[in-house]
Amino acid sequence: MAGITNADFLNKVIPYGFNVATLGGYSLDDPTIDASKKIIERGRKEFDFPLDMIFSHIGNEVSSIKKVHPNVKVSANVRATTPQPIIEAGNIKNLDIVEINCHCRQDEILAIGCGQNMLNRPDLSDFISEIVDNVKSEVSVKIRANVDGTDTFRIASLVEDAGADYLHIDAMKKGVFDADWELLEKICSNANIKVIGNNSVNSEENVKKMISTGVYGFSIARSVISGNLDFNISNF
Repeated sequence: MAGITNADFLNKVIPYGFNVATLGGYSLDDPTIDASKKIIERGRKEFDFPLDMIFSHIGNEVSSIKKVHPNVKVSANVRATTPQPIIEAGNIKNLDIVEINCHCRQDEILAIGCGQNMLNRPDLSDFISEIVDNVKSEVSVKIRANVDGTDTFRIASLVEDAGADYLHIDAMKKGVFDADWELLEKICSNANIKVIGNNSVNSEENVKKMISTGVYGFSIARSVISGNLDFNISNF
């Protein structure tokens, strides 16, 4: 979560059972950096680094985690309006996974066509493929499910066909304070890509529900950040 998930935070929580740690989200070009500044101005926490610092900062954060947890994969969730900055991030030394943010729903990010509005890009497949073809790291794409005007199942197929290694799904379902388990199961049953499930992983019961959908793995953010995670994830 932008402004919170840095190396210091992740080094503290990795020992609770995580084998992948995700930094970010980071803004990588002028439009996304300007949007981040506007988000900060209205009081929301957000990372804020200028273009001449952001890539070296990510590299330093990766190194800080690898020094303490050398066997943990490090991912960086990033936003940009074009593929090139994400390609540059994906070639940062020792970064294992670069994650394309097609997920954020802050108005300032949506206004520039980023975040979940990436799902409406007619060139999304080419955008992802260009990154896949030009980075040393693995590529993940994080999407939000059930966004108005989009077919999540079609997007999942597009991400797989574009060559990404992971599909990270915030399985949000409007009007329901629970993940869309049925959608996750449908996608996992029909996909060859590694699916990472996100949303509602806040209890042992829901971890079991998440695993039963067939996901390759699951991610947790809010429950960890809030301190409300009351079970050991290494048991799963």
